[in-house]
Amino acid sequence: MQRIRFIALKEFYHIMRDMRSLTIIFLMPIMMTFLFGYAIDMDVNEVILAVADLDRTADSRDLVENLYASTYFTPPDEQVDFKDPEQILRSSKAYAVLIIKPGFSEAMKGGEDYQLGLLVDGSDNNLAAAVQNYTTAAVNRYLINKLPPRMTVPGVRVSYRLMYNPDLESPRFFVPGLVAILLLMISALLTSITIARERETGTMEQLLTAPVKPVEILIGKLMPYTLLAFLDGIIVLVFARFVFSIPFAGSYLLLLGFGFLYVMTALSIGIMISSLVKTQQVAMMLAFVTTMLPSVMLTGFIFAIKNMPVALQVITNIVPAKFFLVVIRGIMLKGAGLDVLAMQGVYLLIFMVILMFIAAKTFRTKVV
Repeated sequence: MQRIRFIALKEFYHIMRDMRSLTIIFLMPIMMTFLFGYAIDMDVNEVILAVADLDRTADSRDLVENLYASTYFTPPDEQVDFKDPEQILRSSKAYAVLIIKPGFSEAMKGGEDYQLGLLVDGSDNNLAAAVQNYTTAAVNRYLINKLPPRMTVPGVRVSYRLMYNPDLESPRFFVPGLVAILLLMISALLTSITIARERETGTMEQLLTAPVKPVEILIGKLMPYTLLAFLDGIIVLVFARFVFSIPFAGSYLLLLGFGFLYVMTALSIGIMISSLVKTQQVAMMLAFVTTMLPSVMLTGFIFAIKNMPVALQVITNIVPAKFFLVVIRGIMLKGAGLDVLAMQGVYLLIFMVILMFIAAKTFRTKVV
């Protein structure tokens, strides 16, 4: 029993000296509780609804004000292009567009049949179904409240058009998002163990005695992993296209360009982690925590960012997968081009430059 006690004490002291492992052990459950507690919100509120009011009457304006006064809808940050109302859906700046054609006011007064047009982004099947139900309920409630006593309900109806996923198939929403998450996680995991492995096996000293600079070592290590990450991405895309029948409406070259920025960002995260820790095990755990959880919870992959607390909404802006998720869904499902996705590319480029710079600095500090 005495020997067991000594062994247990020795192991306890060993654990207490490893502050990085202790940080992960205690930080992970706190972080997961925080994320799951605040980020998981199955309620659909404040759906971004754009309105193209072509009637331009007091009744149409009253309808729009009534919709935005509810907890269901919120206006977008930019106006709808009346010539191309679908543009705001392709850029993912709104989930639906309500089109009020001329004649709405006359239909309200005369009771004639009239159809409100509603373009719905069907790439998120659950959200699309909620938007349809919310819109029907809100319009019907507005019509009933506007009726004078003993007056019949006007023949105003909402005509829906589901864009990008007319059959509301779940794989069309989840599979492109999985590509973004898997690319980030695999790329970070690949490079997170590379320096730690060299340090554990004792080959780092041999590498440093070679006539190469630390930056050259870093670039040399990144090149094969960049190729491997690209191959992984292509395999998943092919699998998604032919097994799950996910459409590809946009440009392959454009997606490859964005994919390069994204992969280099993910590889830089792995290099930073590998430079900061001593063992491969800790490196892999840290890579998982910093990529998998934020990518699933804080990117709009499953839960709408709009429904999260403001603090979490701010944090989502430092998760690269959030921006690549918009890119891959926009290109694959909506056929979006560079004109729509330019800002996402700028964000990814900034992420890549900053993280590559930090990774290079951290690596140079650790190996010199």
